[in-house]
Amino acid sequence: MNVLVAHETYPISALESDAFGAVGATVVQTEGLAAPEARQLAIKADALMVTIQPVDAALIKALERCRIIARVGTGLDAIDIPAATARGIWVTSVPDYSIDEVSTHAIALLLNHARRLQKMFASVKAGAWYDADAIEPAPRLRGQVLGLIGYGRIGRTVAAKARGLGLEVIVYDPYIEIDAARDGVKAVELAALLAASDFISLHTPLTEASRGIINAASLAKMKASAYLINTARGELIDEGALLDAVQRGRIAGAALDVLTVEPPPPDFPLLHDERISITPHGGWYSEASKLDVRVKAIDDVVRVLSGKAPRSPVNDPRRN
Repeated sequence: MNVLVAHETYPISALESDAFGAVGATVVQTEGLAAPEARQLAIKADALMVTIQPVDAALIKALERCRIIARVGTGLDAIDIPAATARGIWVTSVPDYSIDEVSTHAIALLLNHARRLQKMFASVKAGAWYDADAIEPAPRLRGQVLGLIGYGRIGRTVAAKARGLGLEVIVYDPYIEIDAARDGVKAVELAALLAASDFISLHTPLTEASRGIINAASLAKMKASAYLINTARGELIDEGALLDAVQRGRIAGAALDVLTVEPPPPDFPLLHDERISITPHGGWYSEASKLDVRVKAIDDVVRVLSGKAPRSPVNDPRRN
C-alpha cells in the first residue's frame, strides 16, 4: 500500500512512516498535485493526504486504488466530495485541531485595532511618545458589538473570549434559530448584524451560499466605524469591494488572515493600505495544533487502510 502526502507543509518524519509502516504502507511526499509525476503517484496511491491542493472530479475519476482523501486541516472547498463518494472514497478533515488558535488570532486582530496598537508601535519608533492624531479616538471596548458570521466551533469560542472582554456578541448563522439566546449570544438576521456591529468576524465555511458574503452591498450596510476580521476563507470577501469601502471611508478598516490568492503578489492593493492589516494565514498555528492536525489526519488514514471507518468523515461512501 502507498500513502501520498501531496503537500510540503512539513517534512515526512517518523510520525508518518511509523504509523503507516505499522499497517504495511509506504509513504511518499510531493509538492502538490499539479505536476504530471505527482498525479501519476496519486493515481496509484491507496490514500491521499492534502492541505489546500485541489482534488477535482477528473483526478478522482483516475484514482485506481484510493480509499481515503484526508484533508490535513479544516476547509473542504478544494475537494470534490460528491465525486469521491461516487467512487467509494472516504473524505476526512480535522475540524477541531486549531479552535483555540484561530479564535485567539481573531481576538488579537480585534484588539490590535481597538487599542490602536500598530499606530502606537509606529509612533514610538518614530520618536513620538504619544501621537494623539495617530491613535485617537479609541472608544472603550466594553459594550461594543461583535458580530460573528458563522457560529460553529471557532465562532462559539470567539464569542466566549469576546464576552470575557465585555463585548456584546450577536451572530448570524443560517443553521441556528433567529432570536435564539445561546450563552448570552443573540442570533439575528444578516442585515441586522451588519448594521449593528462595531466589529464583524467571519467564521463560516466557504460554500456557494457564503462565497462573497461580504460584498459591496453588505459593506454599504455596515457602520462607517466598523472593522472587518477574516480568519476563515479569503473567498468570503469581495476584495475589490472591501478596498473601495475602506478607501471611501465606508468602513474603518479590516484585518485579514486569509486571501483569495495566497501568497499575494507584491502589487496586491490590499497590502498597501495602512487601514488593512494582513497576516500570512497563520491563525491556525501553534506547535500543539501543528502536531494535532498531523496526528488526527494520520489516524483516519490508518483506520481506513485497516478496514475501519474514520473518526472524522465528511461523507459516507458506504451509502453510495
